[in-house]
Amino acid sequence: MKKIRILVADDEPKYVWAIQTNLEARNYEVLTAADGQQAVQLAADEQPDLILMDIKMPVLNGYEACRRIREFSTAPIIMITAMAEETDKVRGLDLGADDYVTKPFSVPELLARVRAALRRIEFAEGVPPDSNFEAGELRVDFAQHRVFVRGQEVELTPTEYRLLCELAKQPGRILVPNYLTERVWGPGYEDGDKLIRQAIHRLRRKIESDPRNPEYIRTRSGLGYVFLPSE
Repeated sequence: MKKIRILVADDEPKYVWAIQTNLEARNYEVLTAADGQQAVQLAADEQPDLILMDIKMPVLNGYEACRRIREFSTAPIIMITAMAEETDKVRGLDLGADDYVTKPFSVPELLARVRAALRRIEFAEGVPPDSNFEAGELRVDFAQHRVFVRGQEVELTPTEYRLLCELAKQPGRILVPNYLTERVWGPGYEDGDKLIRQAIHRLRRKIESDPRNPEYIRTRSGLGYVFLPSE
């Protein structure tokens, strides 16, 4: 059975050693990079299944490395950062990161985030190959993980894509934030409501003609979100 390959990019040796040791102890194959440029090159050459990446790195910082990796890879990216401000986290998510872990972190927390990200890959791969969804000017090709609005392809991050799929699979049903958080990110997220609001905001900017007056993703105040393309 092929080992899951994880790229760890961080310029602090103590963090690289701790992460690599714990991942290898759980039978993951680990690649390491000491700067953002090396991380981009390894991601392109080795095609890892998952990427753990620090933000403050030499040559290319984690933001720029994430942006470049997203040009050719849909592998989940978990940002590792000492920058705990919400604006820093949102910037990473906007550039295509799927999750973040704040330094200092516990090993169990990091491993839980890794397992959750890998489970999301399994969920995406489990979609029937002939599945499609169309509503108005929106079309989702589940087989190829592609989204089109008015015939033009829209580039979504893996997180945005999973969120749209979860909503589109249950049109007309109000989905509460806790449910969406667990389905899209996995269990164990204390700031689930905030994550969902941010992700919904980014998704609306990409698929709605008027994000302030959405046609597809509606908010039900105090309840959650509902996909109502025909309303």
